[in-house]
Amino acid sequence: MGIITSIKNSKIKSILDLQESKERRRQNNFIIEGSREINLASLAGYSFQKIIKAPEIADEKKFSVLLKNITVKPEIIEISRNIFEKIAYRENKDGLIAVAESKHLCLSDLALKKNPLIIVLESVEKPGNLGAILRTADAANVDAVIVCDLRTDLYNPNTIRSSIGCVFTNQVVACTSDEVIKWFRKNKIKIYSTALTEKARDLYMADFTVPSAIVMGSEAFGLSDVWLKNSDDIIIIPMYGRIDSLNVSASCAVVVFEAVRQRKYTKKIKAEK
Repeated sequence: MGIITSIKNSKIKSILDLQESKERRRQNNFIIEGSREINLASLAGYSFQKIIKAPEIADEKKFSVLLKNITVKPEIIEISRNIFEKIAYRENKDGLIAVAESKHLCLSDLALKKNPLIIVLESVEKPGNLGAILRTADAANVDAVIVCDLRTDLYNPNTIRSSIGCVFTNQVVACTSDEVIKWFRKNKIKIYSTALTEKARDLYMADFTVPSAIVMGSEAFGLSDVWLKNSDDIIIIPMYGRIDSLNVSASCAVVVFEAVRQRKYTKKIKAEK
């Protein structure tokens, strides 16, 4: 088959459909743009249906390496530069787009370390915030990210873009708050909820050296009562300026890396004794 040059081509239309959440759910497929993100998905064991390539701008070396890392070879579709620029969701200089099959992990699928650290997000729907938190999760090497809002679309193109592919490097589960709270109790994981309440303690007074879950709510509404009632501790980031809160992704980074600091520092102190 030759290079596709028409936006009306049925294969192009099918790819464009995947820009819509309902179509991603219906097809159980989603779009990945860029060789870095496609490679990360490949390493995470995602299955690819198609690789769309614009020969005029694609890096042949990157493309060859990419194909070597994919076990089951997908359909290769070549398109013109003009069509590529019309279907690319973001600025993409790689000239590569993949159509991959969605993954849906359950709590029982999670592989946890002996002393797990988990991020929980309740109603954090903005793709940019979710993507930024996934980057934090990867940087801190947390065990999992659990999203307690079944409406959240993990495979939104903006989430993949803002996470720079970290949606593939993390274990991510979507489930209800009740399900995960019960699972935490069963696995003896302490729940630290972040909230502006009278009971909230300074973040730096919390002990994150034990199996811990850090729970973040939406910027608009905070956490629901189910989390506040079932928390082992409610914590707050001390604020020294005129505002009383941070963006949820910034807040998550502060709390998560305090947990990482405590774990590494405590381990070092014990080793020196």
